[in-house]
Amino acid sequence: MTSALHSVRFSILDRSRVRRGQSHPAALRETVEFARLAEQWGYHRFWVSEHHSVPGVAGSAPTVLAAAVAAATSRIRIGTGGVMLPNHQPLVVAEQFGVLESLYPGRIDMGLGRSVGFTDGVRQALGRGKSDAEDFDAQLGEVLEYFGHGRHGVHAWPADGLQVPAFLLATGSGAQRAARFGLPLVIAAVAGQDRMVEAIEQYRNEFRAMAWGAQPYVVVSGAVVIADTTEQAHRLLLPEAWSNVYSRTRGEFPVLVPPEEIESMDMTERERRMFDEALRDHIHGTEDEVAETLERLLTRTGADEILVHTSTHDRAARMESHRRLSQLAGLATAAQSRSGNRTSAVA
Repeated sequence: MTSALHSVRFSILDRSRVRRGQSHPAALRETVEFARLAEQWGYHRFWVSEHHSVPGVAGSAPTVLAAAVAAATSRIRIGTGGVMLPNHQPLVVAEQFGVLESLYPGRIDMGLGRSVGFTDGVRQALGRGKSDAEDFDAQLGEVLEYFGHGRHGVHAWPADGLQVPAFLLATGSGAQRAARFGLPLVIAAVAGQDRMVEAIEQYRNEFRAMAWGAQPYVVVSGAVVIADTTEQAHRLLLPEAWSNVYSRTRGEFPVLVPPEEIESMDMTERERRMFDEALRDHIHGTEDEVAETLERLLTRTGADEILVHTSTHDRAARMESHRRLSQLAGLATAAQSRSGNRTSAVA
């Protein structure tokens, strides 16, 4: 175990992925159980996501699911990665997080994103359009105002005056926006590309200290898989990679299927190219290989935290990978040393 891995926090984003033959309710119950294990292993946060009308993802109501996860745990921070703000009224978002923070004080994170519904049909059902994302700055500012002293005489009880750490998921100009609002930045790990590093550097250079953050804080998000061999770890990544290809070519995230089924597929040239791209940025291998790759990522980005969002068809292998990662990074010991301070975004 290396000092670099011990100097950062590790957290989990779980999207409640559905496997073939599994029901959506079962996937949600699995998320709650996963959170219990993540807490035992010493992970810092456990976040859930927002997807609508997606066969392969059960997590459609993140604040509701976050409440269930918080009720099933006692120490780990719980939040969203994220609530897609253009899909909601800012007042309602503030109220929901105010309720969560009131019930589970000092443990709630408000991760916010800019994406809208995946298809025209979903956007229509939500009463939203792509243009709603263009007003994101105003929506974000409005949500944050409700945690101050209200807005234009309207109060988002019980959010008014509460301190709920807010995080911004970076897409497009998201890094600059996070700097402008003084928020922690969550950005996807992209191996071999300079844009990620440039965005992080710009975020740090342009960061404006605000009530929500006194200094820059970078969370790098990516898939991490540990197995006995490099080949086994690579194989565990195939179902999620194919799911991404399927969604890009057919407009729908499917349920996860076994890797052997994917290995026997006759993909088109375009699908194969996209499949290889989907696998390219994932961190996988044995403990030593993963530690080496993570160290390079940390050296390159100076990240304060790693947010792991690994999905596989093999649930047991996925749980074992997260357990081994927690041991590699010494998370249980680190969590004990931080147990007395739970109130800030970087606690």
